[in-house]
Amino acid sequence: MTTLTNDEAVPQSTKTPLVAAGLLLAVVSAVTFSLSGPLGRGLFDTGWTTGGVLIFRVGIGAVVLAPFAVRALSGRWRSVAASWRLVVAYALLAIVVPQFAFFSAVQWMAVGPALLMEYMGVVLVVAWMWLRHGERPSRLTMVGALIAIAGLVLVLDLVSGANVHPVGILWAAGAAVGLAGYFVLNAHSSTTLPPLALAWLGLTGATILLALLCLIGAIPFAIETSPVVMAGLEVAWWVPLIGLGVLTCSVAYATGIAATRNLGSRLSSFVGLLEVVSAVVFAWLLLGEAPGLIQLIGGLVVLAGIIAVQQGEQSTTAS
Repeated sequence: MTTLTNDEAVPQSTKTPLVAAGLLLAVVSAVTFSLSGPLGRGLFDTGWTTGGVLIFRVGIGAVVLAPFAVRALSGRWRSVAASWRLVVAYALLAIVVPQFAFFSAVQWMAVGPALLMEYMGVVLVVAWMWLRHGERPSRLTMVGALIAIAGLVLVLDLVSGANVHPVGILWAAGAAVGLAGYFVLNAHSSTTLPPLALAWLGLTGATILLALLCLIGAIPFAIETSPVVMAGLEVAWWVPLIGLGVLTCSVAYATGIAATRNLGSRLSSFVGLLEVVSAVVFAWLLLGEAPGLIQLIGGLVVLAGIIAVQQGEQSTTAS
C-alpha cells in the first residue's frame, strides 16, 4: 500500500536529534488535538451540530495553512499531482472518517468508552506494521502498549463500568480504523509533499467532503451565534471556533505529520495517547471538570507506557 519511514535508513549519529524533535512535535500535536473536546463543548451546548463544528473547524484549519503550504510547495507543484491518491486517502481516512465516526459513536455511548475504543487504533497500527511490513514489535514495546492502554482505562474513569451500545461500538470501531489510517498515512515517505502541504491539501479535501455529507443530510448542520461559556466566562462564539481551526486543526495536523515522519507510525501513535490525558486537564481548566485521583494516576501510567514503548522502539532499531 505505502512506503513508510524506515528508521534503519537514518544514521545513528543523526537519529537522536530527529527522535527528540519528533517527540516534541508529537506532544504538541497531541496537546493541540486534545483541545477539540473542551472548545467544542461550548459550541454544542449553544446549539451547534456536528456538521457545523466540523466544517468550520476543518475549513479554518485549511485557510490558516494555505499561505505556509503554498510557500513550502514553491517549485514542487508537480508533487501534488503525483500524490493525489495520498491526498484523497488522507482527507477521507485520516480526517473525515475518525471525526465523523467518533461524533456518531458518542450519540450512542458515553464519551469515555468511545475514546477508549477509538484509541485502540494504536493496536491496529502495531498489527499493520507487523503483518504488512514485517516490523515485529519488541517485547518491551508490547508491554508498554499494555501499560498505556491500562492507564487509558483509568484516565477515562471506566473502572466502574460503562454503558455501551452495539451501534456505538461499530461507529467507535470505525473511528479506530480512521485513527490508525491517520498515523500510517502520516508516515508515508514515497511522496515529496512537505508536511504542511499534505496537511493543507488533506484539510481542504476534507472540508469539501464534509460539506457534501451535510448537503445530502448525512451529517446535521446548524450553527448559532450565542455567546459561549469557557472557564466560567462568556466569550463570543467565534473565539472557540478560531481555536478549533487554528490549534486543533492546522497546528495539530501539521505537527502530527512531521512527528510521524521522524518517529514512524508505531511510536507516534502511542505518544498520541497523551491527547486523552491532556483533554482531561483542559476539561478541568476550561470546563471546571476536575479530574479525580484515579484519573491522575492513570495519566502517570499512560506516560510510563509511552516511555516503555519509546525504549522498546529504540532497542528494536538499534538491533
